[in-house]
Amino acid sequence: MALRRSLFCLLKTQLKHNCQQSRAQSVAVIGAPFSKGQKRRGVEHGPKFIRDAGLLERLSNLDCPVHDLGDLTFHHPEKDDTCMQVRFPRTVGRANELLAGAVSSAVGAGHTCVMLGGDHSLAIGSVEGHSRQCPDLGLIWVDAHTDVNTPATSPSGNLHGQSVAFMLKELQDKMPDLPGFSWMKPFLSSRDLVYIGLRDVDPGEYYILKTLGIQYFSMRDIDRLGIQRVMEETLDHLLARSQRPLHLSFDIDAFDPSLAPATGTPVNGGLTYREGIYITEEIHNTGLLSAMDLVEVNPLQGASRAAMEATAALAVDVIASSLGQSRVGSHVRVDEIPSSKGDTEQLRL
Repeated sequence: MALRRSLFCLLKTQLKHNCQQSRAQSVAVIGAPFSKGQKRRGVEHGPKFIRDAGLLERLSNLDCPVHDLGDLTFHHPEKDDTCMQVRFPRTVGRANELLAGAVSSAVGAGHTCVMLGGDHSLAIGSVEGHSRQCPDLGLIWVDAHTDVNTPATSPSGNLHGQSVAFMLKELQDKMPDLPGFSWMKPFLSSRDLVYIGLRDVDPGEYYILKTLGIQYFSMRDIDRLGIQRVMEETLDHLLARSQRPLHLSFDIDAFDPSLAPATGTPVNGGLTYREGIYITEEIHNTGLLSAMDLVEVNPLQGASRAAMEATAALAVDVIASSLGQSRVGSHVRVDEIPSSKGDTEQLRL
């Protein structure tokens, strides 16, 4: 373990110069107002609520160009019968196909892509689209849930709980040919995935985690190890072999419901504010974040206006810290302080 930590420290030193470069990286924001991956109405309003909470202004203050590409328009087929107990497969599949193209175009144009959901089934298209440009990407999935059920193991049939199963090469023979998904093939190896924040895992999902040897950190692991150690091991697992682009898929329900009440599947005992922001700060500090999702903000699940606004504000903080906002302040570079004695004297830093 000491050797692994030494390697991580060396890796972090090598990547440190990337931090300033990534601060100047342009950002493309894509809204995905979509809710058919689960049963609760309201999550389709997530992109608007996150924008209204000041996202674009906050990102503009990070001294990087921001391109708001607007919201995608999803067309729902008139008839979308359940298939193998999976709900709305055609609707979800086609929405993700559209999203995959949009994310691929944004990353291909040189932007760091920020996808605003919508429910977490949208990660199928977001991560797949990212992989078209960066086939060697590593995926960090911050969530109370693993979302790795197959149609055969899913208790609900909701596709937001099956997103990762569509991605994993090792589960290819466990995934049926669902209508709406003929466009995609598995693209991610289980060794290229790390989960953080788990505390509500179905029996079939737990079997998949253990059988495939997927790296994960439950809330118990975070309590036991501390968030610094968790992030060291996460980044060591994904980056020790080589530097590569990272995709962060962040479900707001990773936080404790006291912080993020306006979400569809809250689970007690989640991340604190400081733990969640530390995760995103460490990912930013690699200089390798290439795309991210912020999903499952559902204003209709908030018991009050204050609950809705608090959840949306938290989403903005997560995105901003992923892209360079620091808790010691995010400032435009300053090289000198003007002297009070006139222009002829400057205090240089």
